[in-house]
Amino acid sequence: MKVFAPLYTDEDVANLVAILLRSRGWNILTTIEAGMSGYSDDEQLAYAVSENRCILTHNRVDYERLHLSYLQAEQKHSGIIVTPQNNAHEVAKRVSIILCSCKCSA
Repeated sequence: MKVFAPLYTDEDVANLVAILLRSRGWNILTTIEAGMSGYSDDEQLAYAVSENRCILTHNRVDYERLHLSYLQAEQKHSGIIVTPQNNAHEVAKRVSIILCSCKCSA
């Protein structure tokens, strides 16, 4: 059973986070790799949806609003992971723990 989607980083997430998560075996795409630099949060989430990816961000306020608008419109997305803006190693470690917990509990 698949319990999470591949990841897509919002622009505010350091590229090093993606490098570190890839080194742990996670499927992750950055906004730079996707050619999505400079796009709005709405467009970032829409892109993540179109690619069936869970978005990883530090931007709780805007993505909380976007999540609520998706609920109101009865639209679905593949998930939103919000992390504090710590150093890249700490963010990658915490996200990996979350993903492993989801994968291991399925």
